[in-house]
Amino acid sequence: MQISNVNDVKIYNLSCGKSLPEWLSDRKKRALQKKDVDVRRRIELIQDFEMPAVSTNIKVSRDGQYVMATGTYKPRVRCYDTYQLSLKFERCLDSDVVKFDILSEDYSKVVFLQCDRYVELHSQHGRYFRLRIPKFGRDFAYHYPSCDLFFVGASSEIYRLNLEQGRYLNSLQTEASQINACDINPAHHLLAVGTAEGKVECWDPRTRNSVGVLDCALSSVTEDTEIEGLPAVSALKFSGPLHMAVGTSTGQVLIYDLRSSRPMIVKDHQYGLPIKSIQFHDPLELVISADSRIIKMWNKNTGKIFTSIEPEADVNDVCIYPDSGMLFTANEAPKMNVYYIPALGPAPKWCSFLDNLTEELEENPESTVYDDYKFVTRNELEDLGLGHLIGSQLLRAYMHGYFIDIRLYHKVKAMVNPFAYEEYKREKIRQKIEETRAQRVQIKKLPKVNKELALKLYEEEDETQALQKKKKQKKMPNILSDDRFKSMFENPDFQVDEQSEEYRLLNPLVSKISEKRKKKLKVMESLQSEDQEEEEEQEGRPSDAESSESSDDEKGWVEEVRKQRKLLRQEEKDRRQEKVKEDWQTALKPQFYEIKAGEEFRSFQDTAKKQKLMRKTLEDRLKVEEKLGTLNVSDTAVGSKQLTFTLKKSEQQKKRQEAEKQHKEERKKLRRSAGHLRSKPAKGRPFY
Repeated sequence: MQISNVNDVKIYNLSCGKSLPEWLSDRKKRALQKKDVDVRRRIELIQDFEMPAVSTNIKVSRDGQYVMATGTYKPRVRCYDTYQLSLKFERCLDSDVVKFDILSEDYSKVVFLQCDRYVELHSQHGRYFRLRIPKFGRDFAYHYPSCDLFFVGASSEIYRLNLEQGRYLNSLQTEASQINACDINPAHHLLAVGTAEGKVECWDPRTRNSVGVLDCALSSVTEDTEIEGLPAVSALKFSGPLHMAVGTSTGQVLIYDLRSSRPMIVKDHQYGLPIKSIQFHDPLELVISADSRIIKMWNKNTGKIFTSIEPEADVNDVCIYPDSGMLFTANEAPKMNVYYIPALGPAPKWCSFLDNLTEELEENPESTVYDDYKFVTRNELEDLGLGHLIGSQLLRAYMHGYFIDIRLYHKVKAMVNPFAYEEYKREKIRQKIEETRAQRVQIKKLPKVNKELALKLYEEEDETQALQKKKKQKKMPNILSDDRFKSMFENPDFQVDEQSEEYRLLNPLVSKISEKRKKKLKVMESLQSEDQEEEEEQEGRPSDAESSESSDDEKGWVEEVRKQRKLLRQEEKDRRQEKVKEDWQTALKPQFYEIKAGEEFRSFQDTAKKQKLMRKTLEDRLKVEEKLGTLNVSDTAVGSKQLTFTLKKSEQQKKRQEAEKQHKEERKKLRRSAGHLRSKPAKGRPFY
């Protein structure tokens, strides 16, 4: 059993679970129930409540004891006895069933409309009679007072078959090309047929005359709906003597009061699929409408959604068990779904144990295995410092992450981030403050760059919104909300220079409008500054429409261009005069040059010569150096050239060389004087 909670309404899917093949023996089925937990825990409310491939229609008899369903393949009908919770009988048919209805209190009288234009009448023992209608049928309804069967289909006629006389009666001629659905009001027996043109024609079976036509195609189109093609009527259902529900092929359900030609409520399924079934739940005043993808339950007076069911397979038909909260669906799948919704009503008498079962489930909610574990990714593990646990029994690898025990996760989380609760509390407070601020009147905050351009775009947006409301056009995108133009209002390099010549010539009429916009800009900036100080958003002034003076008249535009050209020329002339005055006023001042340490200043000619020499080519410089004697070019024995350079000596080198020469001369003098003294003998001593 699968439990879902949509809009605080619990829905129990009693058909969820594994189904066992029919060809299995009872012994193997019992063995499977012992081994397989899913098979043992499933709830099989009615035994073999399924079809071989697809179920198309499902209905409950008026006494509530029998549930009949048709399906394929092969085409067949199955009858289930709710008192025995099992299959009563099964009959195979010659072709697929389009629609069937139970005429008696039980299963003894049944009519089948088949896809090959045949109509079969069945009794308790089997097929009683078989006949054919002129055109392919799509729906039929039974009129109890006159015993007439009304067939509609791919024709403009409504065929009448009288079951008391056993013959066809004169058909009713409608204005439609084809008829898709029909229904008879149980209170006053008014016959309503839905056409392919989106109209509903109402007929009185007593006089066989048309009493009214409703155009549902135009009424189903609202501001929020988008349709492709003309909506056709696909389903009809009466509720009481005055109300009627109409389902269209584009997914809308219209509730009508027969005294008015306008619908009370138009409900859109938002899928664009044809409405296949409409049912009324009178105790709660609900409408249960279904297309192939969803079953919606909503209030017929307000349109407020009650709950919805989205089965796994496409839905073909929906049936409500009378005076209960049980729902049967025929699907594009072998299993026919059984749903129990306690909010709609109690369980039927034959399965009253469901009430006790659901109450126990609500009192003791069963926790799943995954409630005790937390799924974390590898990055989250590294942030928590639990990367070393990978490969241990504390982590279970699953898909792109790991399962960790929830108690361990909470402990580590509290140790890593002890102030998590305080952050959570601050975030909640901030969200509450933002919610209260959002309810106030907000002013549009201007960007830092190109404020006037942003203000102009806001004004244009307000004007276009007003036009869209009048003409009901689609909303156009705005540059301010587009990320591609984000830098234009953030980067100062994109600031519009209004004093440039190009801007003034291209926008000659902007000057008058810009003055008003500047005033408005000052007002908005003051409002923004107050908002920043008080941290509250206040109401700004409404944007005025641009003045009628800013019209794009051709003469006015030409005059403004001429004025701007004259102004530009005058400004250029003034600039030139100011430049000339500055040239006259500025006097020539002497220039000073700094000499590097260790160099002597000779003249400006040396620097000029050096600069002149550096401008020459390498060949010319070599010739000059050769003439001066600092360069020597000689041929070698191999045949190549050899260049010998003598570097120019700097002043310091020259001083150093002179000092070295003086030092050498002094040493020579000292040596000479010492040698002269040794050569002369001393007085009174012989010389040896």
